[in-house]
Amino acid sequence: MRQPALIKCPTCKKQGDWFAGPHGPFCSHRCRLIDLGKWLGEEHTISEPLRPGHLEHNADLPAGDHLDRPDGD
Repeated sequence: MRQPALIKCPTCKKQGDWFAGPHGPFCSHRCRLIDLGKWLGEEHTISEPLRPGHLEHNADLPAGDHLDRPDGD
């Protein structure tokens, strides 16, 4: 049996297996909305545009949906 991946909610910092729930990586719908509000209010920003060089270390990864799952299965 697989041990749950304990992570901290990015908003409230509570620890749990949040990817197993419907709001992962957040612990709740409320924390998810708080984070969205920070992006919309420009409290969170991306510091610089992505350039091809930023992704070179990922060039050897195989394509597929498995890359979107946090456990990599």
